[in-house]
Amino acid sequence: MSSDVTRSGPPSQSVPGGAPVRSISELLGLRARHLNPTLSVSYREPLKIVRGEGAYLFDADGRAYLDMVNNVCHVGHCHPRVVAAGQRQMAQLNTNTRYLHDHLVEYALRLTATLPPALSVVFLTNSGSEANDLALRLVQAHVRARGTVVVDHAYHGNLSSLIDLSPYKFNGKGGAGKPAHVEVAAMPDIYRGACRDATDAGRHYAAAVAAAVSRLAERAIPTGVFLCESLLGCGGQIVLPDGYLPAAYAAVRAAGGLCLADEVQVGFGRAGEHFWAFERQGVVPDILTLGKPIANGHPMGAVVTTPEIAASFVSGMEYFNTFGGNPVSCAIALAVLDVIADEQLQQQAASVGAFLQSGLRSLQKDHAQIGDVRGCGLFLGVEIVRDREARTPDRAAARAIVESLKERQILLSTDGPDDNVLKIKPPLVFSRDNAAEFLDKLAEVLAQVPAEG
Repeated sequence: MSSDVTRSGPPSQSVPGGAPVRSISELLGLRARHLNPTLSVSYREPLKIVRGEGAYLFDADGRAYLDMVNNVCHVGHCHPRVVAAGQRQMAQLNTNTRYLHDHLVEYALRLTATLPPALSVVFLTNSGSEANDLALRLVQAHVRARGTVVVDHAYHGNLSSLIDLSPYKFNGKGGAGKPAHVEVAAMPDIYRGACRDATDAGRHYAAAVAAAVSRLAERAIPTGVFLCESLLGCGGQIVLPDGYLPAAYAAVRAAGGLCLADEVQVGFGRAGEHFWAFERQGVVPDILTLGKPIANGHPMGAVVTTPEIAASFVSGMEYFNTFGGNPVSCAIALAVLDVIADEQLQQQAASVGAFLQSGLRSLQKDHAQIGDVRGCGLFLGVEIVRDREARTPDRAAARAIVESLKERQILLSTDGPDDNVLKIKPPLVFSRDNAAEFLDKLAEVLAQVPAEG
């Protein structure tokens, strides 16, 4: 697809609801006066995006941008089957789960069919943050212990309970630091972490989880849960080393705690070879939390757990969520599962991701700025460095690369503790041709952003 031609021409000068069309400068001014003052915008020169289709976003002038960072619109922006499913159900009925409806039960059956048999009870929410917060309540009900182990630089949601468990937030600007009931284990990073031997890294970093459990015990705080993403997002697109979760889970369970896999970002086939990223480690978590891609951008999340843990939650107090599991959300989520299967998007994630990794490793040979290429499926990270031997992070170069690619109508972002990792997590409809276009343009940009080392 040409990067400067839309499929249906520039958008008209109107928006749904009859709202006026405003310039970028006017929108920025109004946001500053009337919206949440902590909101940020992407890119030095912000984009006004008015339309999405497949792997592309379109600005107000009709320019098409290849979206390589939006892991929310999992099966592509505005996928017609997903849109139609929501429209049909919205025109027929939308109500709450105190009424019987086929979609709710059908979605639970379809979702759990993709999971290990032990994970068979589903709670539906409105977001990944809600899912993680509810999961913490399940932990409390089942083990009656508040001690929590998390991985450094992790982010698990925007609710107060989750800011307390997210080093990305509580150790960042404006953060209040680690709460007393939380212990932080080192990120299992074999590129810049303390252990860089892939054959020993799983054991080494799992020992850091066991040590965190011991630190809680020393303060007479029983461990309730180990909360870990199956692939680390804010940590810098890190793939867990082999053996990490089996050993970490064993240490936590030996202390009486539960193991929670956060797949709010990485589930539903993004990992390529596996539908769920935790399957890469050969483990079964006690609780699984889902969000972002579950309904292709429609606000929805889920918690999936065992019958035993779910039974512990039955205390006489009902968990009711006005919008969670409503017929429209379930219709959309069912359509997402259909599209993943019918369009073989998990297989596409595996094949296109492998092509991307191969191309990035080829560029790494010629460009010293690329210190590391890692990931699986369509969840990839490219670490940008000043000195490849010293592995010194180069945040400024990473940002320059992102801005230069945006000028070439490719959208990326950065992550990691030093904000120097290019994060690549496009919609799963991202094709081999899209990948080839990106690799060509990245080569152009790298030639203009010289390495210092």
